[in-house]
Amino acid sequence: MKAALLATAVFMAPFSVLADPLPSWTESDTKTRIIEFVNAVTDPDSPDYVTPADRISVFDNDGTLWAEQPVYFQLTFAMDRLAELAQADPSILSNPTLEAAAEGDLQAIVDGGHDALIEVVNASHAGVSVEQFQDSVANWLDTARHPDTGLPYDQMTYQPMVELLRYLRDEGFRTYIVSGGGLHFMRVFAEEAYGIPPEQILGTYTDTTYETVDGEPAIIKAPGIAFIDDKEGKPINIERTIGRRPILAGGNSDGDFAMLEWTTAGSGPRLGILVHHTDAQREWAYDRESPIGKLVDGLDKGPEMGWVIVDMAQDWDRIYTGGD
Repeated sequence: MKAALLATAVFMAPFSVLADPLPSWTESDTKTRIIEFVNAVTDPDSPDYVTPADRISVFDNDGTLWAEQPVYFQLTFAMDRLAELAQADPSILSNPTLEAAAEGDLQAIVDGGHDALIEVVNASHAGVSVEQFQDSVANWLDTARHPDTGLPYDQMTYQPMVELLRYLRDEGFRTYIVSGGGLHFMRVFAEEAYGIPPEQILGTYTDTTYETVDGEPAIIKAPGIAFIDDKEGKPINIERTIGRRPILAGGNSDGDFAMLEWTTAGSGPRLGILVHHTDAQREWAYDRESPIGKLVDGLDKGPEMGWVIVDMAQDWDRIYTGGD
């Protein structure tokens, strides 16, 4: 019996070695470049070998690991949450902006700009403990469906990117999320969706206070944004929180440009990856003119800096983890 098991293990070994680490990626130069980079930095005999401690990879979330159209999913949650709160206490809708948000009038929020967005976030996110807030996010993810795809939002993660995260971890990388999305929001689903634990998630965070509520200590989400993890804030937060410059960074918009620029400017082997949304049939096609996920500098400057530009329509056999 032992001999038979040994023979089976020997027979199967070459197949495990040759298994495709990125099965949802087409056989393209994009896939080849990613695999060649990973091979180079993980092979002890390679001149580009990087020790495991320095194999840090960072990824944006919205538009990079899951979809972001027609609006960031967290804003949809905020509007739905506001409508739910208003049913219990209509007085919470204290101005036209909040009334419009509770009615699902996205255009009114867009027209109101940054101030309108902050109003909606404050009204829907503040005044509860982190645990209570995250319970409301979990309940929303269980019940809400995307208006175009009909999928649960946490099934609109990108299968090729989930594979890439898994592949990197299998090769000794640590994978982090560095996103403009809310820290407490992403921590609800990221471990199950991506295999990334809460302590490896960097994001925008609101002000918080330490209070005793009904005799129990709690962290309470307060009105106001304490830190916006976007654009130049991303490398700042990486340096502050992780303490090592990544060797691989992935994004999809000009909000990620500084993170990829800083990552790839370091010494030694580096890789920047930009997801370009080119697939109007299976997802959405957008870049330079889009109010969500605008991509100009990355397209114009990324190639000369050696970044991999992922053509979603050409490079991915599959889009979402759910639905197909």
